Amino acid sequence: MDDISIEMLSFLLGAGFIAAFVDSVVGGGGLISMPALLMTGLPPSVVLGTNKLASICCSSTSSISFLRSGKMDLSLVKYLFPLALLGSILGAYTVRLIPPELLKPLVIVMLVLVAIYTVLKKDWGDKSTYTGINKRAGILSGCAALALGFYDGFFGPGTGSFLIFVFLMLGFDFVVAAGNAKALNMASNLGAVVTFLLAGSVNYVYGFTMGIAMIFGAIAGSKFAIAKGAAYVKPLFISVTTLLIGKQLWDILQ
Repeated sequence: MDDISIEMLSFLLGAGFIAAFVDSVVGGGGLISMPALLMTGLPPSVVLGTNKLASICCSSTSSISFLRSGKMDLSLVKYLFPLALLGSILGAYTVRLIPPELLKPLVIVMLVLVAIYTVLKKDWGDKSTYTGINKRAGILSGCAALALGFYDGFFGPGTGSFLIFVFLMLGFDFVVAAGNAKALNMASNLGAVVTFLLAGSVNYVYGFTMGIAMIFGAIAGSKFAIAKGAAYVKPLFISVTTLLIGKQLWDILQ
């Protein structure tokens, strides 16, 4: 921690604000915050825990904003929340069993997969067709909440995008899907951050620095999402993701 500088803290503040803004609109804020934290020189395992500490600030702020605006289906979310929480705890525990050097290549693979998914995602979710949930959809959404909670605790980037996709499949419009996703993202962040804190895999200075910026980014992003949807931010999201893929590939090749 001797190499902490004003420049690095300023960089994390900026990256945190942008990550939270993007995450609140289209998900995938971890695609910005994770590489930013990797650039601090922290070990990959500590980067994961520090990112979760910052992300809980983002997801909780966004969840409150969507809830207060009536853009969240609590009748469904309240059943999926504990599943996402449980999954993230299991995922955060599992990632500690994997050698840290394996995480950087995994970051690149997941960045590429999420970027492809984002590019190919159709313009759907303009209007809600959700009329309730049947037994089959309930089981599938429960499994998705558990699996994506595990993924968020194990790795993280792109979780918000995948959660939005699940709720769009159920028939929600994009904004409510984003609100529901934020609630489950908060659950998975909570479970993961507690696990990482107990394991001592968190850098508090970097985590709280980025977390403060994420609060303001989440407020701005949530308001933008509720008013505009994701259409205006998606091109920026794809561009930033592509740049981050190139940066991580360059680091590996070097």
